[in-house]
Amino acid sequence: MKKIISIVLAAILMMFTVNSVAENEFLIVTPTGAPSIAIAGIYTEHPEVIRTIGADEIGHYFGNQEADMIIAPINAGAKLFKAGNSTYRLAAVITWGNLVFASRLENFTPDMINGRKLVLFGENTINSSIALYLLEKKGIVPGEVDYKIGASDTQALLMNEEESETIVMTAEPAITAAKMNAQKQDIVISSIALNDLYKELTGYDGFPQAGVFVKEKTSAENPELISGWLEKIRAAAELCENDPESVAKTVVAMEIVKAEPVVLKSLPGCSIRFLYASEAKEQIEFVAEIDLKQFGGEIPADDFYYEAKQ
Repeated sequence: MKKIISIVLAAILMMFTVNSVAENEFLIVTPTGAPSIAIAGIYTEHPEVIRTIGADEIGHYFGNQEADMIIAPINAGAKLFKAGNSTYRLAAVITWGNLVFASRLENFTPDMINGRKLVLFGENTINSSIALYLLEKKGIVPGEVDYKIGASDTQALLMNEEESETIVMTAEPAITAAKMNAQKQDIVISSIALNDLYKELTGYDGFPQAGVFVKEKTSAENPELISGWLEKIRAAAELCENDPESVAKTVVAMEIVKAEPVVLKSLPGCSIRFLYASEAKEQIEFVAEIDLKQFGGEIPADDFYYEAKQ
């Protein structure tokens, strides 16, 4: 009898040890900006779990399968999954559009884009597709459309005197930092959230932009662990609304943004909200229909979605 009890206790201890190791070795990869701000609450207790990367590294991590979770643009994950270059599946949506049109023009409105130079970032990405879709629906035709690589590149044009008539698309939190810096030089920058136009035209409160993708191996071997981390991410997202001051301090500590006031002012525009993928499917499919090539040529199949235990 004692031998049987000893074996049972040893088994329980082994299970606990395996879970502890898995917990300690868990890795969440996220690009900087709004996605990393969304999970800043996790960093306070588990800094070793989070690795921030540049947006250009996302594809690499989908390929090497080092991370247990990857926060990435939903269309990018869908395209890689469709092509057979990723086995990561979408578990949740965490950001819902942080894009803005910005300009130094006085009393800037969307109609002022008509006939003017517009510089977008992320050519052949869902971000530029959304921008062009909204302009088309509103009957707005830019005089010229140019592209830069990232939001920081378009933002830099706002400080260029030779581009004072140019309108750009950039994103939070970068635009808030740009406005604050511009004020020191007596330059006024105005912005219009694309989410406002999106809601006006579609009725949806933002579009599914970045999501949480889970590694197939980890989710198959330890679904409870995945569920636990998803709940931690949900709590971190809610913290952005319920305790923005603490989030701001953590974001600065993570070296994502340099100043707490920038984080606090930009948080609403980051559109951080956690929603399980199964609940966001209708909205994901709506966005996919806007530009199917950004999703691999078709609506994501059912097996693209990960059903988390809630």
